[in-house]
Amino acid sequence: MSTSRVGFRFFQNTRAAFRDAYAPFRRPGAQGRRFQSTEAGETAQQQSYFQRMWNSPVGFKTVHFWAPVMKWGLVLSGVADFARPAEKLSLTQNGALMATGAIWTRWCLIIKPRNVALAAVNFFLGCVGVVQCSRIFLYQRSQKGSSLEAAKEMEHEVVDPAKKLGKEAEAAVEKK
Repeated sequence: MSTSRVGFRFFQNTRAAFRDAYAPFRRPGAQGRRFQSTEAGETAQQQSYFQRMWNSPVGFKTVHFWAPVMKWGLVLSGVADFARPAEKLSLTQNGALMATGAIWTRWCLIIKPRNVALAAVNFFLGCVGVVQCSRIFLYQRSQKGSSLEAAKEMEHEVVDPAKKLGKEAEAAVEKK
């Protein structure tokens, strides 16, 4: 006896065991079939678009549909800020938009059900953040005359409020 023959027998036995274990959950008349019957396919084709979206795991009645719809408001407000002068833009706000877009784009492709619509809106949110942060950096560079000075200025704009927030959080934790 070769080891491949033993492995084959093991595979056959476990397959039969799983087939028997899940027998009560199968549709009537679906013994051993892997694909849906034509009857099920016909009913799916008879449903309207609205019915399919209503019953879908990412359909109209779920948060998987409404989250991207509402989040487009953030993207549109960021795009509207393209018309604002760069000196009036907030680096921390646009940095947060950039980070949110990057982090949540990846997360939307990991969760089940995978939400491509939410991944798309987060991708565009990250793009808006990148464009705005680039505008802020270029403006500060033109004011300071040097990229290094502008980068240091931007670092202080982000790091100082973060340190202050961290100290406030530590103080709040120590009070409890």
